[in-house]
Amino acid sequence: MARATRLGHEISWQEIGQGERPALAIHCTLGAASLWGPVLDPLADVLTTTVFDQPGHGHSGPWEAAGAEPGAYQRLVTQLAAGFITRPVDLIGHSFGASVALRIAVGAPEAVRSLTLIEPVLFKSVEGSAEWRDLRASQDNFEAMIDGGDYETAAKGFMRDWGAGVPWEALPEHQRARFCAQMPMVRNISSANFEDPGQIWRADGIEGIDAPVMLIHGDQSPPIVAKVCTAIAERLADVGTACIPGGGHMLPVTHAPQVSDLLAMNLERS
Repeated sequence: MARATRLGHEISWQEIGQGERPALAIHCTLGAASLWGPVLDPLADVLTTTVFDQPGHGHSGPWEAAGAEPGAYQRLVTQLAAGFITRPVDLIGHSFGASVALRIAVGAPEAVRSLTLIEPVLFKSVEGSAEWRDLRASQDNFEAMIDGGDYETAAKGFMRDWGAGVPWEALPEHQRARFCAQMPMVRNISSANFEDPGQIWRADGIEGIDAPVMLIHGDQSPPIVAKVCTAIAERLADVGTACIPGGGHMLPVTHAPQVSDLLAMNLERS
């Protein structure tokens, strides 16, 4: 695993595979680069994929949420991810990582050979819908808990709704403590999914993506995710969508073979 200072942050990354096609995979909030292994290992002969730990995740250095403006974390991770791209890549993102991948594809479509978005959380795309209103109310409560210092309750709720289905009490104590400490960072990240500080959803932005796109979600995910996938797909010319039966939000962990197969299908289209 490599490690260097990038944009003032200590960032760790590694490559998975030895294929001719360069790829970049961007993990979810509270995830890590290591989670991509089961998805990408079966494609090792096709792709050489860079996976990096975002600031405050995995083996990378911390990120200070105090005093950061709204959307600061999404902008930083987008810049870090773009720094790994030297020629057109197969771009893959999960959850928040999918928002970052989509932001890159909108801003620099020429840098993307194919785009695979797993459980995208660009809630701005469905603003005003019933699903958005329900989640917005939950988000208001989540932000109030964090602002009030109740990190543990906030972390329990976040992992219940967006985790891999492991009960809070079953998580190791050190992991629970880390999740609690990360809640201010998660607040900055999650608010950007609603506010869209990078203007990903701007008029004529997504339409500029000319790479084939695959949108993947689980049928057990929060209902808003399928709605987001539909909204994004409606603005794309070359797009496939897939719903994985029995899958929740953490598909790369719980349903890696299915995600890998769908990713392979999208690679064949580019």
